[in-house]
Amino acid sequence: MELTIGVDVGGSKIAAGVVDEDGRVLDQVRNETPVASAEAVEDGILTAVKDLRGRHDVTAVGVAVPGFVDEHRSRVRFTPNLPMRDRPIRESVSSRIGLPVVVENDANAAAWGEFRFGGGRGTEDMVLITVGTGLGGGIVTGGRLLRGAWGSAAELGHVRVVPDGDPCGCGKRGCWEQYASGSALGRIGRRVAHAEPEKYAWLVEAAGGHPEAISGRMVSAAARQGNLLAVELIAELGQWLGAGIADVADVLDPAVVVIGGGMSEVGDLLLEPARKAFHQHLSAGAHRPHLSIVGAELGNDAGLIGAGDLARTR
Repeated sequence: MELTIGVDVGGSKIAAGVVDEDGRVLDQVRNETPVASAEAVEDGILTAVKDLRGRHDVTAVGVAVPGFVDEHRSRVRFTPNLPMRDRPIRESVSSRIGLPVVVENDANAAAWGEFRFGGGRGTEDMVLITVGTGLGGGIVTGGRLLRGAWGSAAELGHVRVVPDGDPCGCGKRGCWEQYASGSALGRIGRRVAHAEPEKYAWLVEAAGGHPEAISGRMVSAAARQGNLLAVELIAELGQWLGAGIADVADVLDPAVVVIGGGMSEVGDLLLEPARKAFHQHLSAGAHRPHLSIVGAELGNDAGLIGAGDLARTR
């Protein structure tokens, strides 16, 4: 059985694993990401790869990075949380380990992992939406990753849903991730705590008495514990998510939308409102099949599993 290594490079950690042909992670290492320079990040990748190669015979390496990757899956054009600008990472890493290397955007890699081995398996057309601090995505159409002409497709979180809406870190206003993300849930929590302080005193208390410190994580934790007010706030988030998925369906017509990221941990508390809003907003919904909205299955390993499989199928 052919084994590869998938590496998921984040702003704070590098997770690498040995991936077999069935998408199973046979061995794994996690290290802090050295962020002093691009060379330091590459050294961190190499350290993880060499550690695993010492115990396994592998044929290729896939590297998932949080940023724009060129159309040749070779060069990192830009990543906001790492010191890499127009960096030829494939050549640099491959020359030092003597193995073929594929570089991919981290959300694309996670989408491929879920498509092959998780919530999207069995279909040819799938969209992954990661609902975490922000909102990311990856698209598989006709059984292939949709990367676009220059490798920068599927930036779903930055589709504008509210003209002149809330400002986004990308420089635009009204982006989808400003209304359907963990950060958005925190803003919803802060808004209601200021508007109705007595009703949401429990939320202010969870933030140590400081309403401005309310986070989406606090709201989702309360919802998992059965707090009905927190459940209502997550439902508001789900409505934004489902309305946006209806727009995605109008453009891409996928069979399945897989919801991943940290917010997916609340399960149907988020998915059911999203499904309801999707049905409400889908154009001509009475005259067309409806896609399925399901939770991701691979968790935090989706990126490295996808990267490892992309290296195998390069």
